[in-house]
Amino acid sequence: MALAEASSRYAEGAAAAAERLDPLSRFTCPVCLEVFESPVRAPCGHVFCTPCIQECLKPKKPVCGVCRSTLSHGSRAFDLEKQIEMTETTCNGCNKKMSLSKLRNHAASCLKYQNYIMEGVKAVTKDPPQDTRSVPNRFTFPCPYCNERNLDQEGLVEHCRKYHSMDAKRVVCPICASMPWGDPNYRSANFMEHLQRRHQFSYDTFVDYNADEDDTVAQVLLRSLRDQ
Repeated sequence: MALAEASSRYAEGAAAAAERLDPLSRFTCPVCLEVFESPVRAPCGHVFCTPCIQECLKPKKPVCGVCRSTLSHGSRAFDLEKQIEMTETTCNGCNKKMSLSKLRNHAASCLKYQNYIMEGVKAVTKDPPQDTRSVPNRFTFPCPYCNERNLDQEGLVEHCRKYHSMDAKRVVCPICASMPWGDPNYRSANFMEHLQRRHQFSYDTFVDYNADEDDTVAQVLLRSLRDQ
């Protein structure tokens, strides 16, 4: 099974699981995490707000943020827009009932809703570490083949695909080596395959660096169900 197809199937399964937990999740944009505004369905099938997909299309090689397939202009999802108009919800701040289509504007002016959001932010915010000098750099990495530096994770993957796809030398993965569980001496037998299998998302988005690898994988799966 191709990687893009496997990623797409995983994303669809995660979205279905999220919908079982929260039926309204299918009306939520995966970029801004708010109710769709003028929803657009991309060719891969995933839906975004019109302003959000326009931002996602700005890079030279835009990809879908859900399944990582190539992203291009989609078509207006009028079916979903109609469902949003007909679906009723309740403001989590003031408990006022309204259609989903009105929730965005209401939330922008509802002080009780804004307080509700801020309380949630405070509940999950952690104090920053006291000493950051000893924290390893987990944002940029050197190429293990040619030692080109300051590559972010996606840049490293693209660089190795372009310049080292046929290099059979056994090298240490700089991304894994920066992790708490990483072995800086372990040389991958097939580094390119390792990149494809293990580094299709950004670790720094999901990782609790005090947890072990199994806990981290479980956390990523759980958050993917919540955040679709």
